[in-house]
Amino acid sequence: MKLLFGTGNQAKLSVMRSRLETIGIELIGLNDLRAEGKDIPEVIESGSSPIENARLKATAYYRAFRMPVFSCDSGLYFDNVSDDIQPGVHVRNVNGRCLSDEEMLEYYTGLARQYGDLVACYKNAICLVVDENRIYESMDESMASEKFILTDKPHSAIRKKGFPLDSLSIDMKTNKYYYDLADDELEQFAVEDGVLSFFEKIIKGIGCETACNLDGAGCANKNIHLKRRTL
Repeated sequence: MKLLFGTGNQAKLSVMRSRLETIGIELIGLNDLRAEGKDIPEVIESGSSPIENARLKATAYYRAFRMPVFSCDSGLYFDNVSDDIQPGVHVRNVNGRCLSDEEMLEYYTGLARQYGDLVACYKNAICLVVDENRIYESMDESMASEKFILTDKPHSAIRKKGFPLDSLSIDMKTNKYYYDLADDELEQFAVEDGVLSFFEKIIKGIGCETACNLDGAGCANKNIHLKRRTL
């Protein structure tokens, strides 16, 4: 199964590709289409939640390229912090500005100094457009990250373009920076098991559609807990 991942972030594409190839999914990204000379539409992420932004991106890219495409979006949330400080879906956008990686490090280390080490969690959403009649989306709790610490002391040696906050992130179980975890552990943090489960259920569901309606009784996957839409 070949899908377009609606992102221009090569770091995200690389991590997602390595996880999804284990279940037989081949990925291309927006930069691959750009290299073919195709124009990439600009999508304004105006949603108030991760699922709304994922839907905006996936449907826009499907209309542009008419191929199966999915997009993801995340919101960052802190424990015991006032609502006006919560990043939510605006992790990179602060006070109307889109921050660079270095600016993000400066801003979030400042928050951690102000509030003390922050207990944080990413809430993740995904929207897959197979065609105009099959749009699947989920923001299941299984897609959320485990809670972690966001500290004001960046990792001393490592920075990874596209994932600036990983250099501030500490695994609560091991007390290690994300960058000090084994590669397979770090990939699991970047792509939660719930995302793999989403695609596994979709593949099974598409496979059984010739015998049953996913939205109706009798389908072996009727309890997959996905929302289905049409364009």
